[in-house]
Formats: sequence, C-alpha cells, structure tokens
Amino acid sequence: MLIFPLVFLTSFIVALREVYRGKGEGVLIFLIFGLSIYTTAMSVSFMVGLKSIIPVFQFFKEILIFCVLILNVVSLKHRPRFHLVDYAIFGFLVYTFIYAILPIGEHSFVERLLAFKSTSFYIIVYFTGRLFDPKTIYINKYFNYIVLLTIAAGAVLAVEILMQQQLQIYTGFADYCYYFFNIEPAGMFGLSTTFESEGGYRRFASFFANPLEHAAATLLALSVIIALFTRDDNKFKANSIGWLALGATFLSIIFSFSRAPLASYFLVIYIYALLTHKKTITRTVHAGIALCVAYLIYLFSQFENNHTGILEVIINTLDFSNPSSVGHLVQWAEGIMAMIQSPLGLGLGTSGRVAGTLGENIGGENQFIIIGVQAGIIALLLYLAIYIMFIKTGLKWLNNLQGKERQVCMAVLLIKISFFIPLLTSEVESSSYLSYMNWFLSGLFISIIMQPQKEQLQPVPND
Repeated sequence: MLIFPLVFLTSFIVALREVYRGKGEGVLIFLIFGLSIYTTAMSVSFMVGLKSIIPVFQFFKEILIFCVLILNVVSLKHRPRFHLVDYAIFGFLVYTFIYAILPIGEHSFVERLLAFKSTSFYIIVYFTGRLFDPKTIYINKYFNYIVLLTIAAGAVLAVEILMQQQLQIYTGFADYCYYFFNIEPAGMFGLSTTFESEGGYRRFASFFANPLEHAAATLLALSVIIALFTRDDNKFKANSIGWLALGATFLSIIFSFSRAPLASYFLVIYIYALLTHKKTITRTVHAGIALCVAYLIYLFSQFENNHTGILEVIINTLDFSNPSSVGHLVQWAEGIMAMIQSPLGLGLGTSGRVAGTLGENIGGENQFIIIGVQAGIIALLLYLAIYIMFIKTGLKWLNNLQGKERQVCMAVLLIKISFFIPLLTSEVESSSYLSYMNWFLSGLFISIIMQPQKEQLQPVPND
C-alpha cells in the first residue's frame, strides 16, 4: 500500500523540479498522477502513522499551482487579450471572495476561507492554464499519461472485482475520513454508503476517492482518449494501448455503478458521433435506445412478480423511489427553498463538502445548488453562464483548429458535456483531480483561441 504515498510524493517532486527549471507544464505530472490517488495516498499515510505530515501533503497542490501561476505571469512577453469567459470567471472569483471576507452567514472567517477554497480555487487553476503559451506544451504526452492512468485504474478495478473487496478496505480510508472530515463509517462494507448500491451490489472506486469520483474520472478519461486519437479528418485511429484504455473506461463506468456518469458516458459517445459525423455510431445508439426502451417496458410488466436484484435498482431509479434518488430530491428541495428565502445566499460553508464536515449541510448534492445556497442566485447564474459559454465556444472552434489545438478543444468540450449530468447529483468541484484537470485544460483552450494569429480567424460552427 505504500506505493500510493510514494507515487504521490514522487510526482510532486518531479513536477516541482520541472517547474523550478522553468517548465511550468510539469505541473500536469502531479495533477495526473498525484491528485488521482490523493485520497488513497492520504489514507495510507494516516494508516502507517504519518498523520502529522498529512496537512503538509494536503497543500502540495496549492503550492504547485501558485508557483506555476507566478512563473507564467513572470514569463509573459506581452499583455494577453482576454475572452468574455475570462471576465466571467474573474467576476465569479471576486464575487465569492466578497462572501469570504464579509461576515455573511454564521460561520467563522477561517471556515469561510476553507469554503471559498473549495468553491473557487479552481479559478486560480484556470488562470494557471490560461496564461500558458500553448506552443510550449506537448499536450500529447500528458494525454498519453491519462491513458496510462486509465489502464492502471482498470487493472486495480479488475483485482477488486476478482476479490470482491474494495481497495479502500485496506487503505485506512474510513479512519482517515473520520479523523480529518468527521465522517463516520457507514454502510455494510464499513466505508461509506457511496460504496454500495441498492440490492447489495458493491461499488468500486479503484484508487480514486470514492465510486462517484471514479466514475467522473472515467468520463474525463473517455473525453481525453477520444480527443487524443481523433485525427483532423475526424477518423478515430487508436493503437492497441488506446483500445485497452477504452476498455478500461467501460469496465470502470460499469463497476463504479453510478447512474448519472453512466448516462453521461453514452451521451459523450453520442455527441462525439454527431460532431464527427459517424453515422454508424449514431445509428447504433438509436437502436440501443430503442432496445433499452423495449426492455424497460418489459421490466415494468414483470415488476409485480420480481422485486429483487438489478430489476429493483432500475425500476426504483426510474420512479425516484430508491433511497439515493429520494435523497437527491430532498437535498434539491432544501437547496431551492433556501435560495428562494435567501436569494443572496446564506454564506460560504452552508452547503457542500465543508458544510458536510461541519454537520450543517443544506442542499449539498447538486453543484449548482451548492453554489446558489452559499453565494446566491447571482453566483449560480455566473457559474452556469461560464459553463454554457465553454460548450458554445468549443462547438464554434472545433472545426477551425488542427493538431494538438483541436485535441484540447475537443477534450474540453466533451469534458464539459460529460460533467453536466453529474453536476446535478454531486459536488464535482470538490474532487481536486477532476476540478484541477478540467479547469487547467479549460484555461489552456481559451489561451489557444486567443493567440494573436487565432484572433484573426472566424470560428467555424459545426454542421
């Protein structure tokens, strides 16, 4: 198990060395290999008696991001021109910072700062990527690192499936979460309820923090793999390693057993087929949907005679009667009512991960509602507008870019699309790996389209 903290520490040292040498893109080594195993590395460290240095480990990511941001600012050769997305994101940062410094809500200043970090630090990550010169980054190398990470996650998952035991049982996960986040062990496996599904099925997280993060990380991996192996003529040309990674994503999305990411997984494939005019895939998806509808009709007709197993999970998911779905509905209702009663928000720390640690969570199972409850409707609308602008901008520029620039555009576009449904049922931004990779690549994408030679081009809309 010591391999996880060793990989975490090694990736940080290697990334820091690259940054020290003036190669800021080296931060991606830590974002990919360090943050993906972050919780597992921390829990193993706690288990072997290193709890006193875990707080130091926890700040590695912020230290690296600030170092790279400063390096990028110092390395600027000319004043960058800003996109509308930049102004919207900076506005969101300033607006939420006001909520951190003003005595809004019942939480202390320190608690508000912690909530601000959870709510808005990814914006610093965005500007870190935004201020990069895209020409200096060999993006194929880092996309291939994600391919290798995906295969490794699939290999760990395969062992978990064979043993019918989650890795987290052996890493000290439950004790770590209780000590640092005040989250008591729960569920039949002694971890948390996210590791089990209705009907007694195990949900696996591989080396990620939990099955939800595992599933969302699979969506990110799928988006990157598709972008990496799609040529400028829209032909998909994957090598054996690429196909192995795709197989690993399918294994991961199935055995993480998370409904929202599962729907997004096939949505991404469908959207990709539409964007690249792959009629075989679109027709297959249409046929698959028809078969699924027919099968669901059959299941409903048999439900009175069979209330067990996967059938019960599917039926109860569709009619929102299972505990997980009911929990989402209750949290959404609480969050919406809170926003209606306090349109300007209840203050940072009243919803989301920090609020859950403090034991006073309101509407904490929807990223949009979490933002709205804390900082009000204005912040919610800003976040939603930023998200929509990225999708719209990605669609406009996809056919006007080539090579690695098109790869970044396609990856960001598919990541944004794939994350939308999970954002409705979880706090995706609370995962450092997902949030940092998403927003770093988002910043890099805007940097690409705002290069001087690109500013003279008119983006070509997709057909």
